[in-house]
Amino acid sequence: MGILAITATGALALATPAPLPPPQGDVEIVKADIDRHDRMTVPVRIGHHGGSAGPFDFLVDTGAERTVLARDIATRLRLPTSGQGLLIGIAGTQSVDLVEIDEINLGRRSFYGLTAPLLEGSNIGADGIIGLDSLQDQRVLLDFTRKRMTIGDAMQLGGGRGFEIVVQARRRSGQLIMTNAVIDGVRTDIVIDTGSDTSIGNRALQKALAKRHKGETTELQSVTGQIITADIAMARTVKLGTMTMSNAMLVFADTPAFDKLEMVKRPAMFMGMNQLKLFQRVAIDFSTKRILFDLPDSAEIPIRF
Repeated sequence: MGILAITATGALALATPAPLPPPQGDVEIVKADIDRHDRMTVPVRIGHHGGSAGPFDFLVDTGAERTVLARDIATRLRLPTSGQGLLIGIAGTQSVDLVEIDEINLGRRSFYGLTAPLLEGSNIGADGIIGLDSLQDQRVLLDFTRKRMTIGDAMQLGGGRGFEIVVQARRRSGQLIMTNAVIDGVRTDIVIDTGSDTSIGNRALQKALAKRHKGETTELQSVTGQIITADIAMARTVKLGTMTMSNAMLVFADTPAFDKLEMVKRPAMFMGMNQLKLFQRVAIDFSTKRILFDLPDSAEIPIRF
């Protein structure tokens, strides 16, 4: 019997205008928690009717284009629905209700005018999701060892100092895609997905690694509650720049999230927390299109140069 992987990879895409970019300011350090699926959550306050409510636990999901709110929180805050949108998730597409959020407060930072889809909190595993619409044009530094998230300008946060690996990426639909990764000798496009506990490959990658497929399957549950069957495999090596990770588990699935990012024809993978948790820190620098990795001090992890 396969495991059940809870993923918030949504690659959330809605036919609604993107909000205004958040204001630039000082570096913000937010204390975080790690949930039972190794995903990072942060406290968020929601501004409405001239006041604010919270804090609420929001999942930090770099695989989601849009910030999401749990339906029960919207009901508690008496936020009326403002329409519907089409959400593209790991397990399929689904029509969802939308709400307008006047303000979201993350530490001392405020983000205004967000249009958020409503999903069941039990499927999210949190009160909401912090998506890319709240994180663009900044560096997002995730410190898994100290359990905190830092947001700010790349230079304010030290540029590339303190990181062993710096990988240049390309931008597509708000996502940063690393195009020079190599999995078992196969060049692979990779998206960092902190909302998923599992790394998910597309069928093109599975075909290229066919000799390593063992025939075992599992189920992935999307934040929409939909479930999709996936094939399990083990990659001997995953190379990012000069760094090599060994014995990395991943799954393969027919997910529309790859279609949304035009990542179907070439081998591609969403790198989830099963691999990201091996690092001490990961920084996603949207302004300079770079992703930076900091290795932990322990010599026991399956990573080498």
